[in-house]
Amino acid sequence: MYEDRIDQIIDKYGTEKGILIQLLLDIISERLKIPYSQIFRVASFYAALSLKPIGRHLIQVCLGTACHVRGGAKILDAVENELKIKAGNTTPDTNFTLSGVNCLGCCAQGPMMVVDDDYYGGVTATAVKKILEKYE
Repeated sequence: MYEDRIDQIIDKYGTEKGILIQLLLDIISERLKIPYSQIFRVASFYAALSLKPIGRHLIQVCLGTACHVRGGAKILDAVENELKIKAGNTTPDTNFTLSGVNCLGCCAQGPMMVVDDDYYGGVTATAVKKILEKYE
């Protein structure tokens, strides 16, 4: 019985891109009788959860103290300029999502940038373009 309702909810969205969050919201809200507002409150609290679509490649630029002192903000500016988006956003082609983070735990190698699971230390603004080209 409940499986039929799940199928109806899934069928409502078809194969649309970027529907996973809304699909989960609908199923959780209906099954557990939890209002959307409560689900959004929990989802927006955790940085690991995103209510916006995430690009194929996640770029994180460290803005922690050690990286900041070594030019982390300049690296973030360079990535923003290269991708033509601001931190917290995804490129229109959904290839990249950019975020500034408080610490990547590699303070001695700063400024740091991570693309997916690849760590880049001692990054310079001029190196940003070459790094990003690997993921295009």
